[in-house]
Amino acid sequence: MKEEILYSTLLGAVLLASGLAAQQYSIQWETVDGGGSTATGGVFKVTGTIGQPDAGTMAGGPFTLAGGFWNVQLIQTEGAPWLSLAPAGSGQISISWSPDSPGWILQQTSSLTNTWNNCTSGSTNPVILPMSDTVRFYRLHRMSQ
Repeated sequence: MKEEILYSTLLGAVLLASGLAAQQYSIQWETVDGGGSTATGGVFKVTGTIGQPDAGTMAGGPFTLAGGFWNVQLIQTEGAPWLSLAPAGSGQISISWSPDSPGWILQQTSSLTNTWNNCTSGSTNPVILPMSDTVRFYRLHRMSQ
């Protein structure tokens, strides 16, 4: 009787261990374009990249991310303050310049062939603007003295 219990216990332990060994770890494939590498440790291996997510919507739990690409090209004018762009809350972007020099006004246009218009914020620094899907160009313009 004791021998049957011992064999049953050993058989149960072997079956339980084989079930645990068969567990698979998985991360769904998502691409983020631009560089990356592979990290390994023990039996695990992760390959990842860094950059912008591919265009499309990603969702998980209560979170949703609309992916895409930001095409930003910055050209510095000699003697002008530096423009900085940063997220500023839900659906907004902050544009600021440093040093906070008087006499400069933020301007925008939808095309480099169009005329430049003063932003409604005037010379306020920083400027908080809504993000949109349209292309916009910004520059600092020195106001006439």
